[in-house]
Amino acid sequence: MRIALIGCGKIGRRRAEALRESKGGVLVLAVDRDLARAESVATDWRCQASVDWGEAIRRDDIGAVIVSTTHDALAGATRAAAEHGKHVLVEKPMARTPAEAALVCRALRDAQGNRRLAGDRRPLVVKVGFNHRFHPAISKAHTLLEAGSIGEPYFVRCRYGHGGRRGYADEWRFNVEIAGGGELLDQGIHAIDLFRWFLGDFVEGVGFTHSYFWRASVGAAPRGADVEDNAFGLFRTTSGRVATLHASWTQWKNLFAFEVFGRDGYLIVEGLGRSYGAERLTWGRRHPDWGSPDEEHFDFSDPESCWRAEWEEFLAAIREGREPSGNASDAWQAIRMAYAVYESSRNGGVVRLPQ
Repeated sequence: MRIALIGCGKIGRRRAEALRESKGGVLVLAVDRDLARAESVATDWRCQASVDWGEAIRRDDIGAVIVSTTHDALAGATRAAAEHGKHVLVEKPMARTPAEAALVCRALRDAQGNRRLAGDRRPLVVKVGFNHRFHPAISKAHTLLEAGSIGEPYFVRCRYGHGGRRGYADEWRFNVEIAGGGELLDQGIHAIDLFRWFLGDFVEGVGFTHSYFWRASVGAAPRGADVEDNAFGLFRTTSGRVATLHASWTQWKNLFAFEVFGRDGYLIVEGLGRSYGAERLTWGRRHPDWGSPDEEHFDFSDPESCWRAEWEEFLAAIREGREPSGNASDAWQAIRMAYAVYESSRNGGVVRLPQ
């Protein structure tokens, strides 16, 4: 398959590297509004460069696109690609708002219908970049949960954050028109997606968002006031399962901790590699006699394999004609949950999430 990359920043390069490592397709076009960045990727991957993402959408020789832009361009590029019959791997959160996400889902449904009318029964695949599903520790934890290793799951909690960097408040993430939100739509959306993956759909959300440090740090520049640097969320399913989240840009030492507790034990994932520390899964089993639980530890030396594993899932979904793990509907649901926290923080009280 011939692939175009739209967005040649740090994450776009990671996607291109995963494509090369998996040998699943060939990159033929690199697009970025900064021509120098596009040309840098084009040189390294021996492909063409452009500043016009419409070229990637229009070209008949391109079968799939990777959309790895700032948040404001994700939904528009994805919709256009789907309307032109391209498979898409789009970075999270896929859209800035639930309404934008719903338009992507509608465009995908319409494109599917048009393909069927034209006699093409193969589904169009839109995969969202929820790469945390493919981190080896998280993937194994999910497999253990599905196998009944901790019995009926009761609750999940996640703490996730970093401390920013010098000049962080001057970056695009602090412009609400571009980003759509702050830390909740940045790292928090990964945790929300995992909540749904592990526990199913949620029907209630409540929470608080605050701008603590970064709002004060921007001085005369008002942009930091538009987005939160800390988000606290609480969600509940119809069966009473609960998920809790604290996502933070004031976590001065980078942290990822994801915990699932059930009737018979627990699963704890700590670290994501690099500055988040070694990736480890702990599987604990409750003793019937209430003694200290038995624990088994799994250490993973290649957390960066998540990028390659996610790309291979995208290709497998195309090849097998099925929905990918982490699809457009998953993104829409996750954004709805994030916006339930925003609404709750703004107006108070619990926000219902109709199914």
